[in-house]
Amino acid sequence: MFNTRVKVKELLASEQTGHEVTVMGWVRTFRNNQFIALNDGSTNNNLQVVAELGMLDEATQKRITPGASLKVTGEVVPSQGKGQKIEIKAKTLEILGDCDPEKYPLQLKNRPSLEYLREKAHLRFRTNTFGAVFRVRHALAFAIHKFYNEKGFVYMHTPIVTASDAEGAGEMFRVTTLPFDNPPRNEDGSIDFKEDFFGRATNLTVSGQLEGELAAMAFSEIYTFGPTFRAENSNTARHLAEFWMIEPEMAFYDLEDNMNLAEEFIQYLIRYVMEHNREDLEFLAQRLEEEEKALPQDKRSEMGLIEKLEFVVNNKFERITYTEAIDVLLQSPAYKKKKFQYEVKWGIDMQSEHERYLVEKHFKKPVIVTNYPKDIKAFYMRQNEDGKTVAAMDILAPGIGEIVGGSQREERLEKLEARMTEMHIPVEEMWWYLDTRRFGSVPHAGFGLGFERMVLFVTGMTNIRDVIAFPRTPKSAEF
Repeated sequence: MFNTRVKVKELLASEQTGHEVTVMGWVRTFRNNQFIALNDGSTNNNLQVVAELGMLDEATQKRITPGASLKVTGEVVPSQGKGQKIEIKAKTLEILGDCDPEKYPLQLKNRPSLEYLREKAHLRFRTNTFGAVFRVRHALAFAIHKFYNEKGFVYMHTPIVTASDAEGAGEMFRVTTLPFDNPPRNEDGSIDFKEDFFGRATNLTVSGQLEGELAAMAFSEIYTFGPTFRAENSNTARHLAEFWMIEPEMAFYDLEDNMNLAEEFIQYLIRYVMEHNREDLEFLAQRLEEEEKALPQDKRSEMGLIEKLEFVVNNKFERITYTEAIDVLLQSPAYKKKKFQYEVKWGIDMQSEHERYLVEKHFKKPVIVTNYPKDIKAFYMRQNEDGKTVAAMDILAPGIGEIVGGSQREERLEKLEARMTEMHIPVEEMWWYLDTRRFGSVPHAGFGLGFERMVLFVTGMTNIRDVIAFPRTPKSAEF
């Protein structure tokens, strides 16, 4: 019977002694042929198993190596050593799986770098760093559903294969069953997608928003949480080709309602993790502190990880317009000393360096920027009365830059059709989307939160490839 095992986290939390238990896990260390540090992934803390001298024969001792898996039955007793209150006095010990120490890539002696571990992503969950990161990721995913469920939102599964490009970005992964070497062609030489599986050109979704809007026009408030794809050739610490997005869409919401929900949502997620994953956060905070010791003083975080999270939870986000943000940048010492790599003027799509300056140097807290120029935003955003800007909002976070992008949606049919024509978006193909403006249109809004960027922010990791299990990036689809 395997399901009688007790998890290490549960045992360490109870501190009860004098009873017999069965534990299973992987060996972290084995000292003096007697003391085994066992870990089952439920916590970063190891359970000490004591095998009395003489209990194990020499052949078994040689097989208890880092990475090997064990099943141990024994008595829970008060610990004689420092660092833990209880330990297991083994009665029986069975090796479930051997691990050759000569070939095992995760040797504790030489602490592997994060870059090295990305090449061993199938094993990196076994390290303390990734154990903590992925338990936090799990908690955040659970908290997302909890938050929206408590508010009465309906969870929608929007399609992964789609014929529309919500962002107008054009950087999409094609989905096809046509042969690559000899696809059917039209008379003009273009590929004939009528012969394809869906009878038309299709791609992996870049956003569930448009379909989400359709559902919001019936349920009032919905959210999606699923994978999205961008075929951008971006080899940066902030970009992935496959990532997860949370996209709520709310009828009867304006831009301010949208901002209020997004701010409450981010604070709720952080609060949940701080309450339920304190141990993991403390480990990650310590790790970040040690990592930053190697950096020059001006590159180090002004706050520790937990201090930063508490600050975000306990303070209102700064709210400014795009025009005000550009003015702040133009007046900044960084601009005057020519420290920005990219130009600053009204109309630019702010780069990460600009966003991070606003958040980290000027306001020193998360910032919500509103009312962006319409020329740098998507067709569906509600046009403001000035004719130049749209009712958009981005939330910028310390260390990352943009973490949320959203807007009030354009609910006026004529304005939306005119904007689509202006931006060369096929109005006829989007008939289903425009129907929501024909039949009982209402003011509505929504936003997208990049899940990995949220995990990055909460864990203090510095590369987005370290907060998703198997990162998909240009020239990399391993595992």
